[in-house]
Amino acid sequence: MSGPAKFRKNVKISERHGAGEWALERVCLLALMPLGLWVAWTGFSLAGADHAMIADWFTRPANAGLLIATVVIFCTFAALAWKVIVEDYIHAPGAKGLSLFLVNLVFFALAAASVFFIVRLALGSAPLPAGIGA
Repeated sequence: MSGPAKFRKNVKISERHGAGEWALERVCLLALMPLGLWVAWTGFSLAGADHAMIADWFTRPANAGLLIATVVIFCTFAALAWKVIVEDYIHAPGAKGLSLFLVNLVFFALAAASVFFIVRLALGSAPLPAGIGA
């Protein structure tokens, strides 16, 4: 834990906490710009396609890889953005810690499930066992 806050001319001096998270958030946003355009273009090009055509699209490694990268980068970006919101608006230490844990858990679960299903589709084993997703 750091020591007491340091001030210069009645302004708290930055302790450089969060600079790495800020930079990671900007890198994720920069990566999401072309990936977002790719997702939009893909959505428009696959609009109205039949199931076989979409299944064929998923079996291409480049498409599956770019989609996985998009999902993972988006979930990272969203988790960092929600972390800032929680830290700014929730002040009780217990509630803040629980909220940060839940935010990270939700986005990790979303990313993991998305990657799992994208890989299933890419390998051609899309149908789930009976009773799941019915």
